[in-house]
Amino acid sequence: MVGSFRMKFSRQTTLGSQATVTGVGVHSGLPVSVTLGPAPVDAGFIFVRTGLDGCDRAVQATSESVISTEFATVLGDRQGPLVSTAEHVLAALRGMGVDNATIEIDGPEVPIMDGSASAFVAAIDQAGILTQSAWRRFIEVLKPVQVAMGDSFGELRPYAAGFRAEIEIDFANPVIGRQSYVLDLSPERFRREICRARTFGCMNDVARLWSAGFALGASFENSVVFDDTRLLNTEGLRYSDECARHKVLDVIGDLALSGLPLLGAYRSVRGGHKLNHAVLTALMADRSAWRVVEPETARRSRVQAEVGSGMVGGLIAPAYSPDVS
Repeated sequence: MVGSFRMKFSRQTTLGSQATVTGVGVHSGLPVSVTLGPAPVDAGFIFVRTGLDGCDRAVQATSESVISTEFATVLGDRQGPLVSTAEHVLAALRGMGVDNATIEIDGPEVPIMDGSASAFVAAIDQAGILTQSAWRRFIEVLKPVQVAMGDSFGELRPYAAGFRAEIEIDFANPVIGRQSYVLDLSPERFRREICRARTFGCMNDVARLWSAGFALGASFENSVVFDDTRLLNTEGLRYSDECARHKVLDVIGDLALSGLPLLGAYRSVRGGHKLNHAVLTALMADRSAWRVVEPETARRSRVQAEVGSGMVGGLIAPAYSPDVS
């Protein structure tokens, strides 16, 4: 077993039943429904796009399925994009400690709801969380991996106690300015500190997106909007540092595309979806920078099962990972 590993292992989880949320897509402005439901052991998060030419298409929520990070995280396959704005629902699932789930969606975007992950947390509460038979596995970061993009910087480094996000934003807009937030992820802290933090932007940017045909579903009901001198939402902020907290939410969702919970610390300065994806991609590409860890008894059981079935190797860890050592 990994000598530095201090987190207590627990069983994998899924949802106990289905729960549906309905809203509008932030870019299309069109109505869309998402149904969260159970999935088998080791399934991870699977998006199922329904109603496409009479058939459904599924995509695994992994970094390899990301085809765009321009305005949101977009997942797809060889036939093209399937689902946009995946980060908030993924953040809710990972943040609340769910390992395996199906996410059925009948439109091109996950609904923006109120701009946060709170509606998806409520759906998880409604469905219930069910403990499964298999032990939870983790991706442990073994050495620092860094990416710089202009003034932006992101890094994943070893942190054996769990997952930590250290996020710093620095906007020219003086109302937002410079903010930072540090979170050691747990379902309790995610629910209390992060899930209600809403997406945000500046009025000039929103107007530019509207003119380009984007953000057609954005409104004061689902976004925190600033002009050059003040906050425009009449109800005010939910937290004084809501913008930094929402960046933490996005990080949790974007890094959920690792496929397994991360044991590591992620530091981001002036980051966004593109940087988050770039750092995760750099980590996964360096086979010496990470490994899958699980209880020794679970690892031995897997090996015995594989030997008994004539399938040695490949089941201890996802296909894109190194062997467990």
